[in-house]
Amino acid sequence: MEKIDKLLLAIFLFVALFNAFPKSAFALDLQTVIRNVEEQYNGDSSYVEAIMKIKTDNWDRTIAIKGWSLGRSFSLTKILKPNKERGITTLKARKEIWNYLPRIDRVIKIPPSMMGAPWMGSHISNDDLVKANHVDLDYDLSLIEETPKLWRIKCISKPDAPVVWGKIIYTILKKDYVPLVIEYFDEEMLKVRTISFDDVQVMDGHILPLRMTVQPEDKPGEQTVLTYTKIDFDISIQEGFFSLFKLKQMRTYKSHPDMNRE
Repeated sequence: MEKIDKLLLAIFLFVALFNAFPKSAFALDLQTVIRNVEEQYNGDSSYVEAIMKIKTDNWDRTIAIKGWSLGRSFSLTKILKPNKERGITTLKARKEIWNYLPRIDRVIKIPPSMMGAPWMGSHISNDDLVKANHVDLDYDLSLIEETPKLWRIKCISKPDAPVVWGKIIYTILKKDYVPLVIEYFDEEMLKVRTISFDDVQVMDGHILPLRMTVQPEDKPGEQTVLTYTKIDFDISIQEGFFSLFKLKQMRTYKSHPDMNRE
């Protein structure tokens, strides 16, 4: 009888403990949530057009870009305006990244040490542009807060992962997995910047925020705002499009039908 009472007590405590936590916390696949956020503008393949507005303490500028992607391994981003930078193109092919500079007709490989460097003077890094790191694989994930409407997920870099950030915290709306805020911390766990998202709309059947604002922690008067003006998902494009040969061909605007989209 005593054994039965202990067993019943153990069952009672387990049920009480289970009910004390949100059930979604047990079923939630954190890797899938983060991967969905990181891939929201890519899909299986995509074509995008966007406007980047950069504000610093010394100058303001606007850059128009377009880009193509194929899964998480391939992407190509080209500057359309201003004319001074027109044609500068960044290519990611698996784990390799290059910049093409048309004025000097030169291809430059970006080393891993430069992935955290600003892209074109903005507050967006090379890593942001090409999504070189896979947060869902390179970080240990944990759910640190849950409300009826959102999740907060902490990501701590794995010891041997070649990543830019020591810690990342995502605040994500449960509905449609839409990100609200992403906070980035360096290796000493000091906050470096915050990216906020808004203007949520349906683009080509996908619900996603069309505007992201990057705010550096040490320069509150500065920011970079990236606004997507066009996104097409599931375009017809092959791996061969993302090559060094095609990278240099970008100046001819004839390598792919989508390249004439301006």
